[in-house]
Amino acid sequence: MLPLLQRYFAQQALIEDLEQTRSSPVKLLAVSKTRPASDVAVLYCAGQRDFGENYLQDALKKQHVLAHLDISWHFIGPIQSNKTRDIARYFSWVHSVDRLKIATRLNQQRPAYLPPLNICLQVNVDEEETKSGFYLDELLDVIEPILSLENVRLRGLMAIPKVDKPIAEQHASFRKMAQAKKEIEQTFDISLDTLSMGMSGDLQVAVAEGATMVRVGTAIFGERLKNTV
Repeated sequence: MLPLLQRYFAQQALIEDLEQTRSSPVKLLAVSKTRPASDVAVLYCAGQRDFGENYLQDALKKQHVLAHLDISWHFIGPIQSNKTRDIARYFSWVHSVDRLKIATRLNQQRPAYLPPLNICLQVNVDEEETKSGFYLDELLDVIEPILSLENVRLRGLMAIPKVDKPIAEQHASFRKMAQAKKEIEQTFDISLDTLSMGMSGDLQVAVAEGATMVRVGTAIFGERLKNTV
């Protein structure tokens, strides 16, 4: 467990250093997909409260094992329509809302006894054919319908830019996300507090361009495992 905690505290220290260059805080989302519940429990004891999961069934098993802990679970993976009921019921955040249909289903299926589900709209910022998400020029058309939904709360935008791009191009992609957030806020007179962007490999660039939440998996947990829970 010691290497896990060492990596975790190293990422926390890195984020704290990066925060010195800006006026707003950055939240660390520990991406625990494929990792056992025991790893999540270790980080929880170290103070981590927000955990990201990509695979629904894997996440539900971990949630059952760790139900006694006050964890904020974030769903960050692709969403199929037949998965929305469980996502709406068992998560506090959804970062990967890539269609209006998905937002509508999450709204309809969010239990009334729970607070509104926090959502981010996934943006295909580099317009990759193999990735889901709204193109930047589609965003303004979906904001008003989403704002009308009572059981979801639009918190911001999420993106996964192309990997292995030159640093200058990484900056440009993340800068587009910050600009899109600002345009939405000005157009609809709202305040969005979340730019979910930046992972293990591009965290520093993302924070420099305004990320408020970074999704870190490998740099904390090590290489992905096949068996969990």
